[in-house]
Parts: sequence; C-alpha cells; structure tokens
Amino acid sequence: MQFLPLAASLLFLSSTGLALSDAAWAAGRDAAVRPARAVQEIAYGKDKLQRLDFQAAPTSRPAPLVVFVHGGGWKRGDKRNATGQLKAPHYNGLGYHFASINYRLVPDATVEQQAADVAAALAELLSRADRLEIDRKRVVLMGHSAGAHLVALVGTDPRYLRGAGLSYCDVAGIIPLDGAAYDVPAQMGENARLMGDTYKQAFGTDPARQRTLSPTFQAAAPNAPAFLILHVQRPDGTRQSKGLGEALRKAGTSATVQGFAGKGLRGHAEINRKLGDPDYPATGVVDAWLRELFG
Repeated sequence: MQFLPLAASLLFLSSTGLALSDAAWAAGRDAAVRPARAVQEIAYGKDKLQRLDFQAAPTSRPAPLVVFVHGGGWKRGDKRNATGQLKAPHYNGLGYHFASINYRLVPDATVEQQAADVAAALAELLSRADRLEIDRKRVVLMGHSAGAHLVALVGTDPRYLRGAGLSYCDVAGIIPLDGAAYDVPAQMGENARLMGDTYKQAFGTDPARQRTLSPTFQAAAPNAPAFLILHVQRPDGTRQSKGLGEALRKAGTSATVQGFAGKGLRGHAEINRKLGDPDYPATGVVDAWLRELFG
C-alpha cells in the first residue's frame, strides 16, 4: 500500500472495517501517558545479552503478548530502547503483555545466531506462559530496523523457531517497522555508500548466505500467519517493504504493507520512537491490526 496521510489512513481503516472506536482511541491515549508497570528481567541463555524485559498487562487471565526486537545495525542497541519509550505502557494499557529482548551482537555473534536468539527468547517466555499469564495463541513479534529484519526472518524461515522447539503455531503475526534488508543482495547494492561496511559485517560476501538471510527469498510457505509491514519514506525501505509483501502474498500469506510520513533517518527513528503515541498515525494502524488478529 502506498503512503497514506493521517486522514487517508483513517479512511482506509474505516473502509476495511478496522476503524478504532472512540473508547479505543481514549484508552490508547491514556496508556501513552500511564507509567510503565514494573519490569521483570528474564534470562533465556547463558550470554549476558541473552536477556529480556517483561512488563505484564493488568490482567488476571491469559493475555496477548507483543515481543519487541530492537534495531542498531545488528551490532548495537538495547532492549531498553523499547521499555523506556511509549510502547510498553501503551500495549499494557490495551491489555497486552509486552516484552523487549536483547540478543547477541555482530561481530561476536552471527545474524543466524541473532535470529536464533529471537526464537529462544520467545520459547523462554512461552515456557513461562502459565506463570506470566500469556495467551499462547495470541503472540506477535515486532521489530525495528535490524530488528525488523530479524523478526521477518524468523517469520519466514521456520528453522529458527524449530530450533527453539516452536513452530508457526506459536506466532500469530509479525510486525516489521521500517526494515530494509529483507532482500539482502539488493540492499547491499543500492545502499553500499552509506551502509556497505555494516552490511558486509552482518551478511558477508557469499551470495548464497545473503539470500538465505533474506526474508523475501525465504517467503515461500510456510510462514507466520500474518504480517503488517510498515515503513516511512525511505526509497530503499519502501522498495524492500513492498517486495517482501509481494513475496508473502504470492505464497498465500496475509501481508499488509503501509507507508507513513517521515523521510530518511529522521523518519526511520520516528516510527520507532513514536509508536504508542495515539496521535502518531502508525499507532492506530497497529492497534486495529492487533485487535483484529487477537479477536
């Protein structure tokens, strides 16, 4: 889907039966300013970076779970990027548990190990589903930038979940936020001047490995059941997001692609920082999609 300004975004939601009620908007607005609940740190491996933060929704029965994977060029970043922003209180306010994970970083770890870490973190959370009151049938992986690539890779290559003892029955949906390395060979070619060294460090020079680590090339079924692929107005991010959506739909997987205002690196950072603010257009789109997915 092409970029839609706010008014058109709301029209799109209404026309597809996804319009938010006044009560839902109010709940989201209240959640955006509500203090975050206490953070529980959980280890899912022996490495110091194999840790996640879990923030429970105010519920006494199993609730949906949103798991967030940070960005940082596969070589930096921290789980607190999400728990310190609007996402956790917003999704808690909507009745969803929220978790933000750390993972091992390049060059000490490979991208393959990072994707395995995402799956292992999810497996650890689901192993505690009864204690944490997680509804195992309503779990979504969300990631930004490099994290968007990782959740898309886990959502298209079943080996990572299988390696953690899981399957696509354990993931209801995937939400990549402004990723661009869904087609790694194309990305390395078109953005080599700015990011060439970062991509080479992450993906190497072997074309076969680059394709294996490309969600677009892994999008033949099976995949996670549904994708909501969001991007801002970056040429490479727009092309890559549309390409992933087309590949998923060709495989029979539900995939919605939508663009939002915000250019270049500023827009790239904004979609991560502002998601959870009810006045930011992408927040309402994600909320509506999650509500329809979770039922």
